[in-house]
Amino acid sequence: MTLRARTALAAAALLLGGCETMSSWFPQLSSIPPPWQWFSFGSSKKMAPLPPFDAKATPRVYWQVALGGKEGSGFTPVVGNDAVVAAGVDGSIVSVDPASGRPKWSIRAGRNLSAGVGASSDLVVVGTDKADVLAFDAVGKSLWQTKISSEVAGPPVVAEGLAIAWSIDGKIFALSGADGKPKWVYQRTNPPLTVRRVAGGVVSRGGLFTGTAGGKLLALDLATGALGWEASVATPKGATELERIADVTSLPVVEERQVCAAAYQGRVACFEIVRGTLVWSRDFSSLAGITVDNRYLFLTDDKGAVHALDKTTGASVWKQDKLVGRFPSGPVLVGDYVGIVDGEGYLHLLDRNDGALVGRVATDGTGAESQPAASGSAAVWQSTAGNLISAGAS
Repeated sequence: MTLRARTALAAAALLLGGCETMSSWFPQLSSIPPPWQWFSFGSSKKMAPLPPFDAKATPRVYWQVALGGKEGSGFTPVVGNDAVVAAGVDGSIVSVDPASGRPKWSIRAGRNLSAGVGASSDLVVVGTDKADVLAFDAVGKSLWQTKISSEVAGPPVVAEGLAIAWSIDGKIFALSGADGKPKWVYQRTNPPLTVRRVAGGVVSRGGLFTGTAGGKLLALDLATGALGWEASVATPKGATELERIADVTSLPVVEERQVCAAAYQGRVACFEIVRGTLVWSRDFSSLAGITVDNRYLFLTDDKGAVHALDKTTGASVWKQDKLVGRFPSGPVLVGDYVGIVDGEGYLHLLDRNDGALVGRVATDGTGAESQPAASGSAAVWQSTAGNLISAGAS
């Protein structure tokens, strides 16, 4: 474990001393903030200097839209063909044109939000810390409201007539997109201490793929909630509950034949999509997320290095460590490049073939709340200053 990780764990231990016992009395203490927030006690993160690079690309900021609120862990936009939909902590919800950022509509949910937005062409869903799931139509008109078991954790997913919501107590709810009535609930027991989940899940070919606290990857039947398979991305290790945190905190990546996921203090692993059989695994600790192209799987490890792995074997292809100390985001495909947003809001472009830094552009001076989303040749993300930003390769 790195010095930074040990320091972070010690800080969390001081804040949550005795939490294994206390969580039985106060369940909200069983979930701690994501580790990237453990160093934000009222002061700015100390950044490493900007690294030099050989400029071969000229990225630029396409547009920026102000959202309400700041510091909303895991808030990320949904990118569609005709709209980018995003939500702010203060309840603001906006739909903008992907090319220009011009607003299509904006509303106020009337309450603070605890999770980012889920959206389809005709339904927008958000969640609150009071366990409310709120739904709106494609122009922002309120449709329904449903109460689940606890605070909504992670952005909902809207697919095949359902709104899928995750609660902080470890349950997954499938709600009717038409009226919000529950269709099924999947429940499992959380470990005594977990990293606050912010990821949600991915729907593909009738299945819901989602990671869990404790390092599991689940494949659920979307229609019924039945468990298709369960696989171990990571196995908790260590003498204390803090050391044993091995949660899948970012979205899995689903391809035609395999699904891949990464865990904190654990591994990155790919599994056969039908049966969940392990294809390959590598020891990497990651919180920031993964993405793939036709050859490689890209990830940012918890030290800040960016890696490319052969997606069929897991073999290392390249490693870029010049962004260590700049709190880089998870990777996103930006045209022909890999994009990384650092803690000061710079979008860095990396060559997909060798990881070389080839371009950089400044944005609003703050980092990304979560892994940026791809939108054509642009990356779209929400900043900790409360802005929705689109930037990419010219």
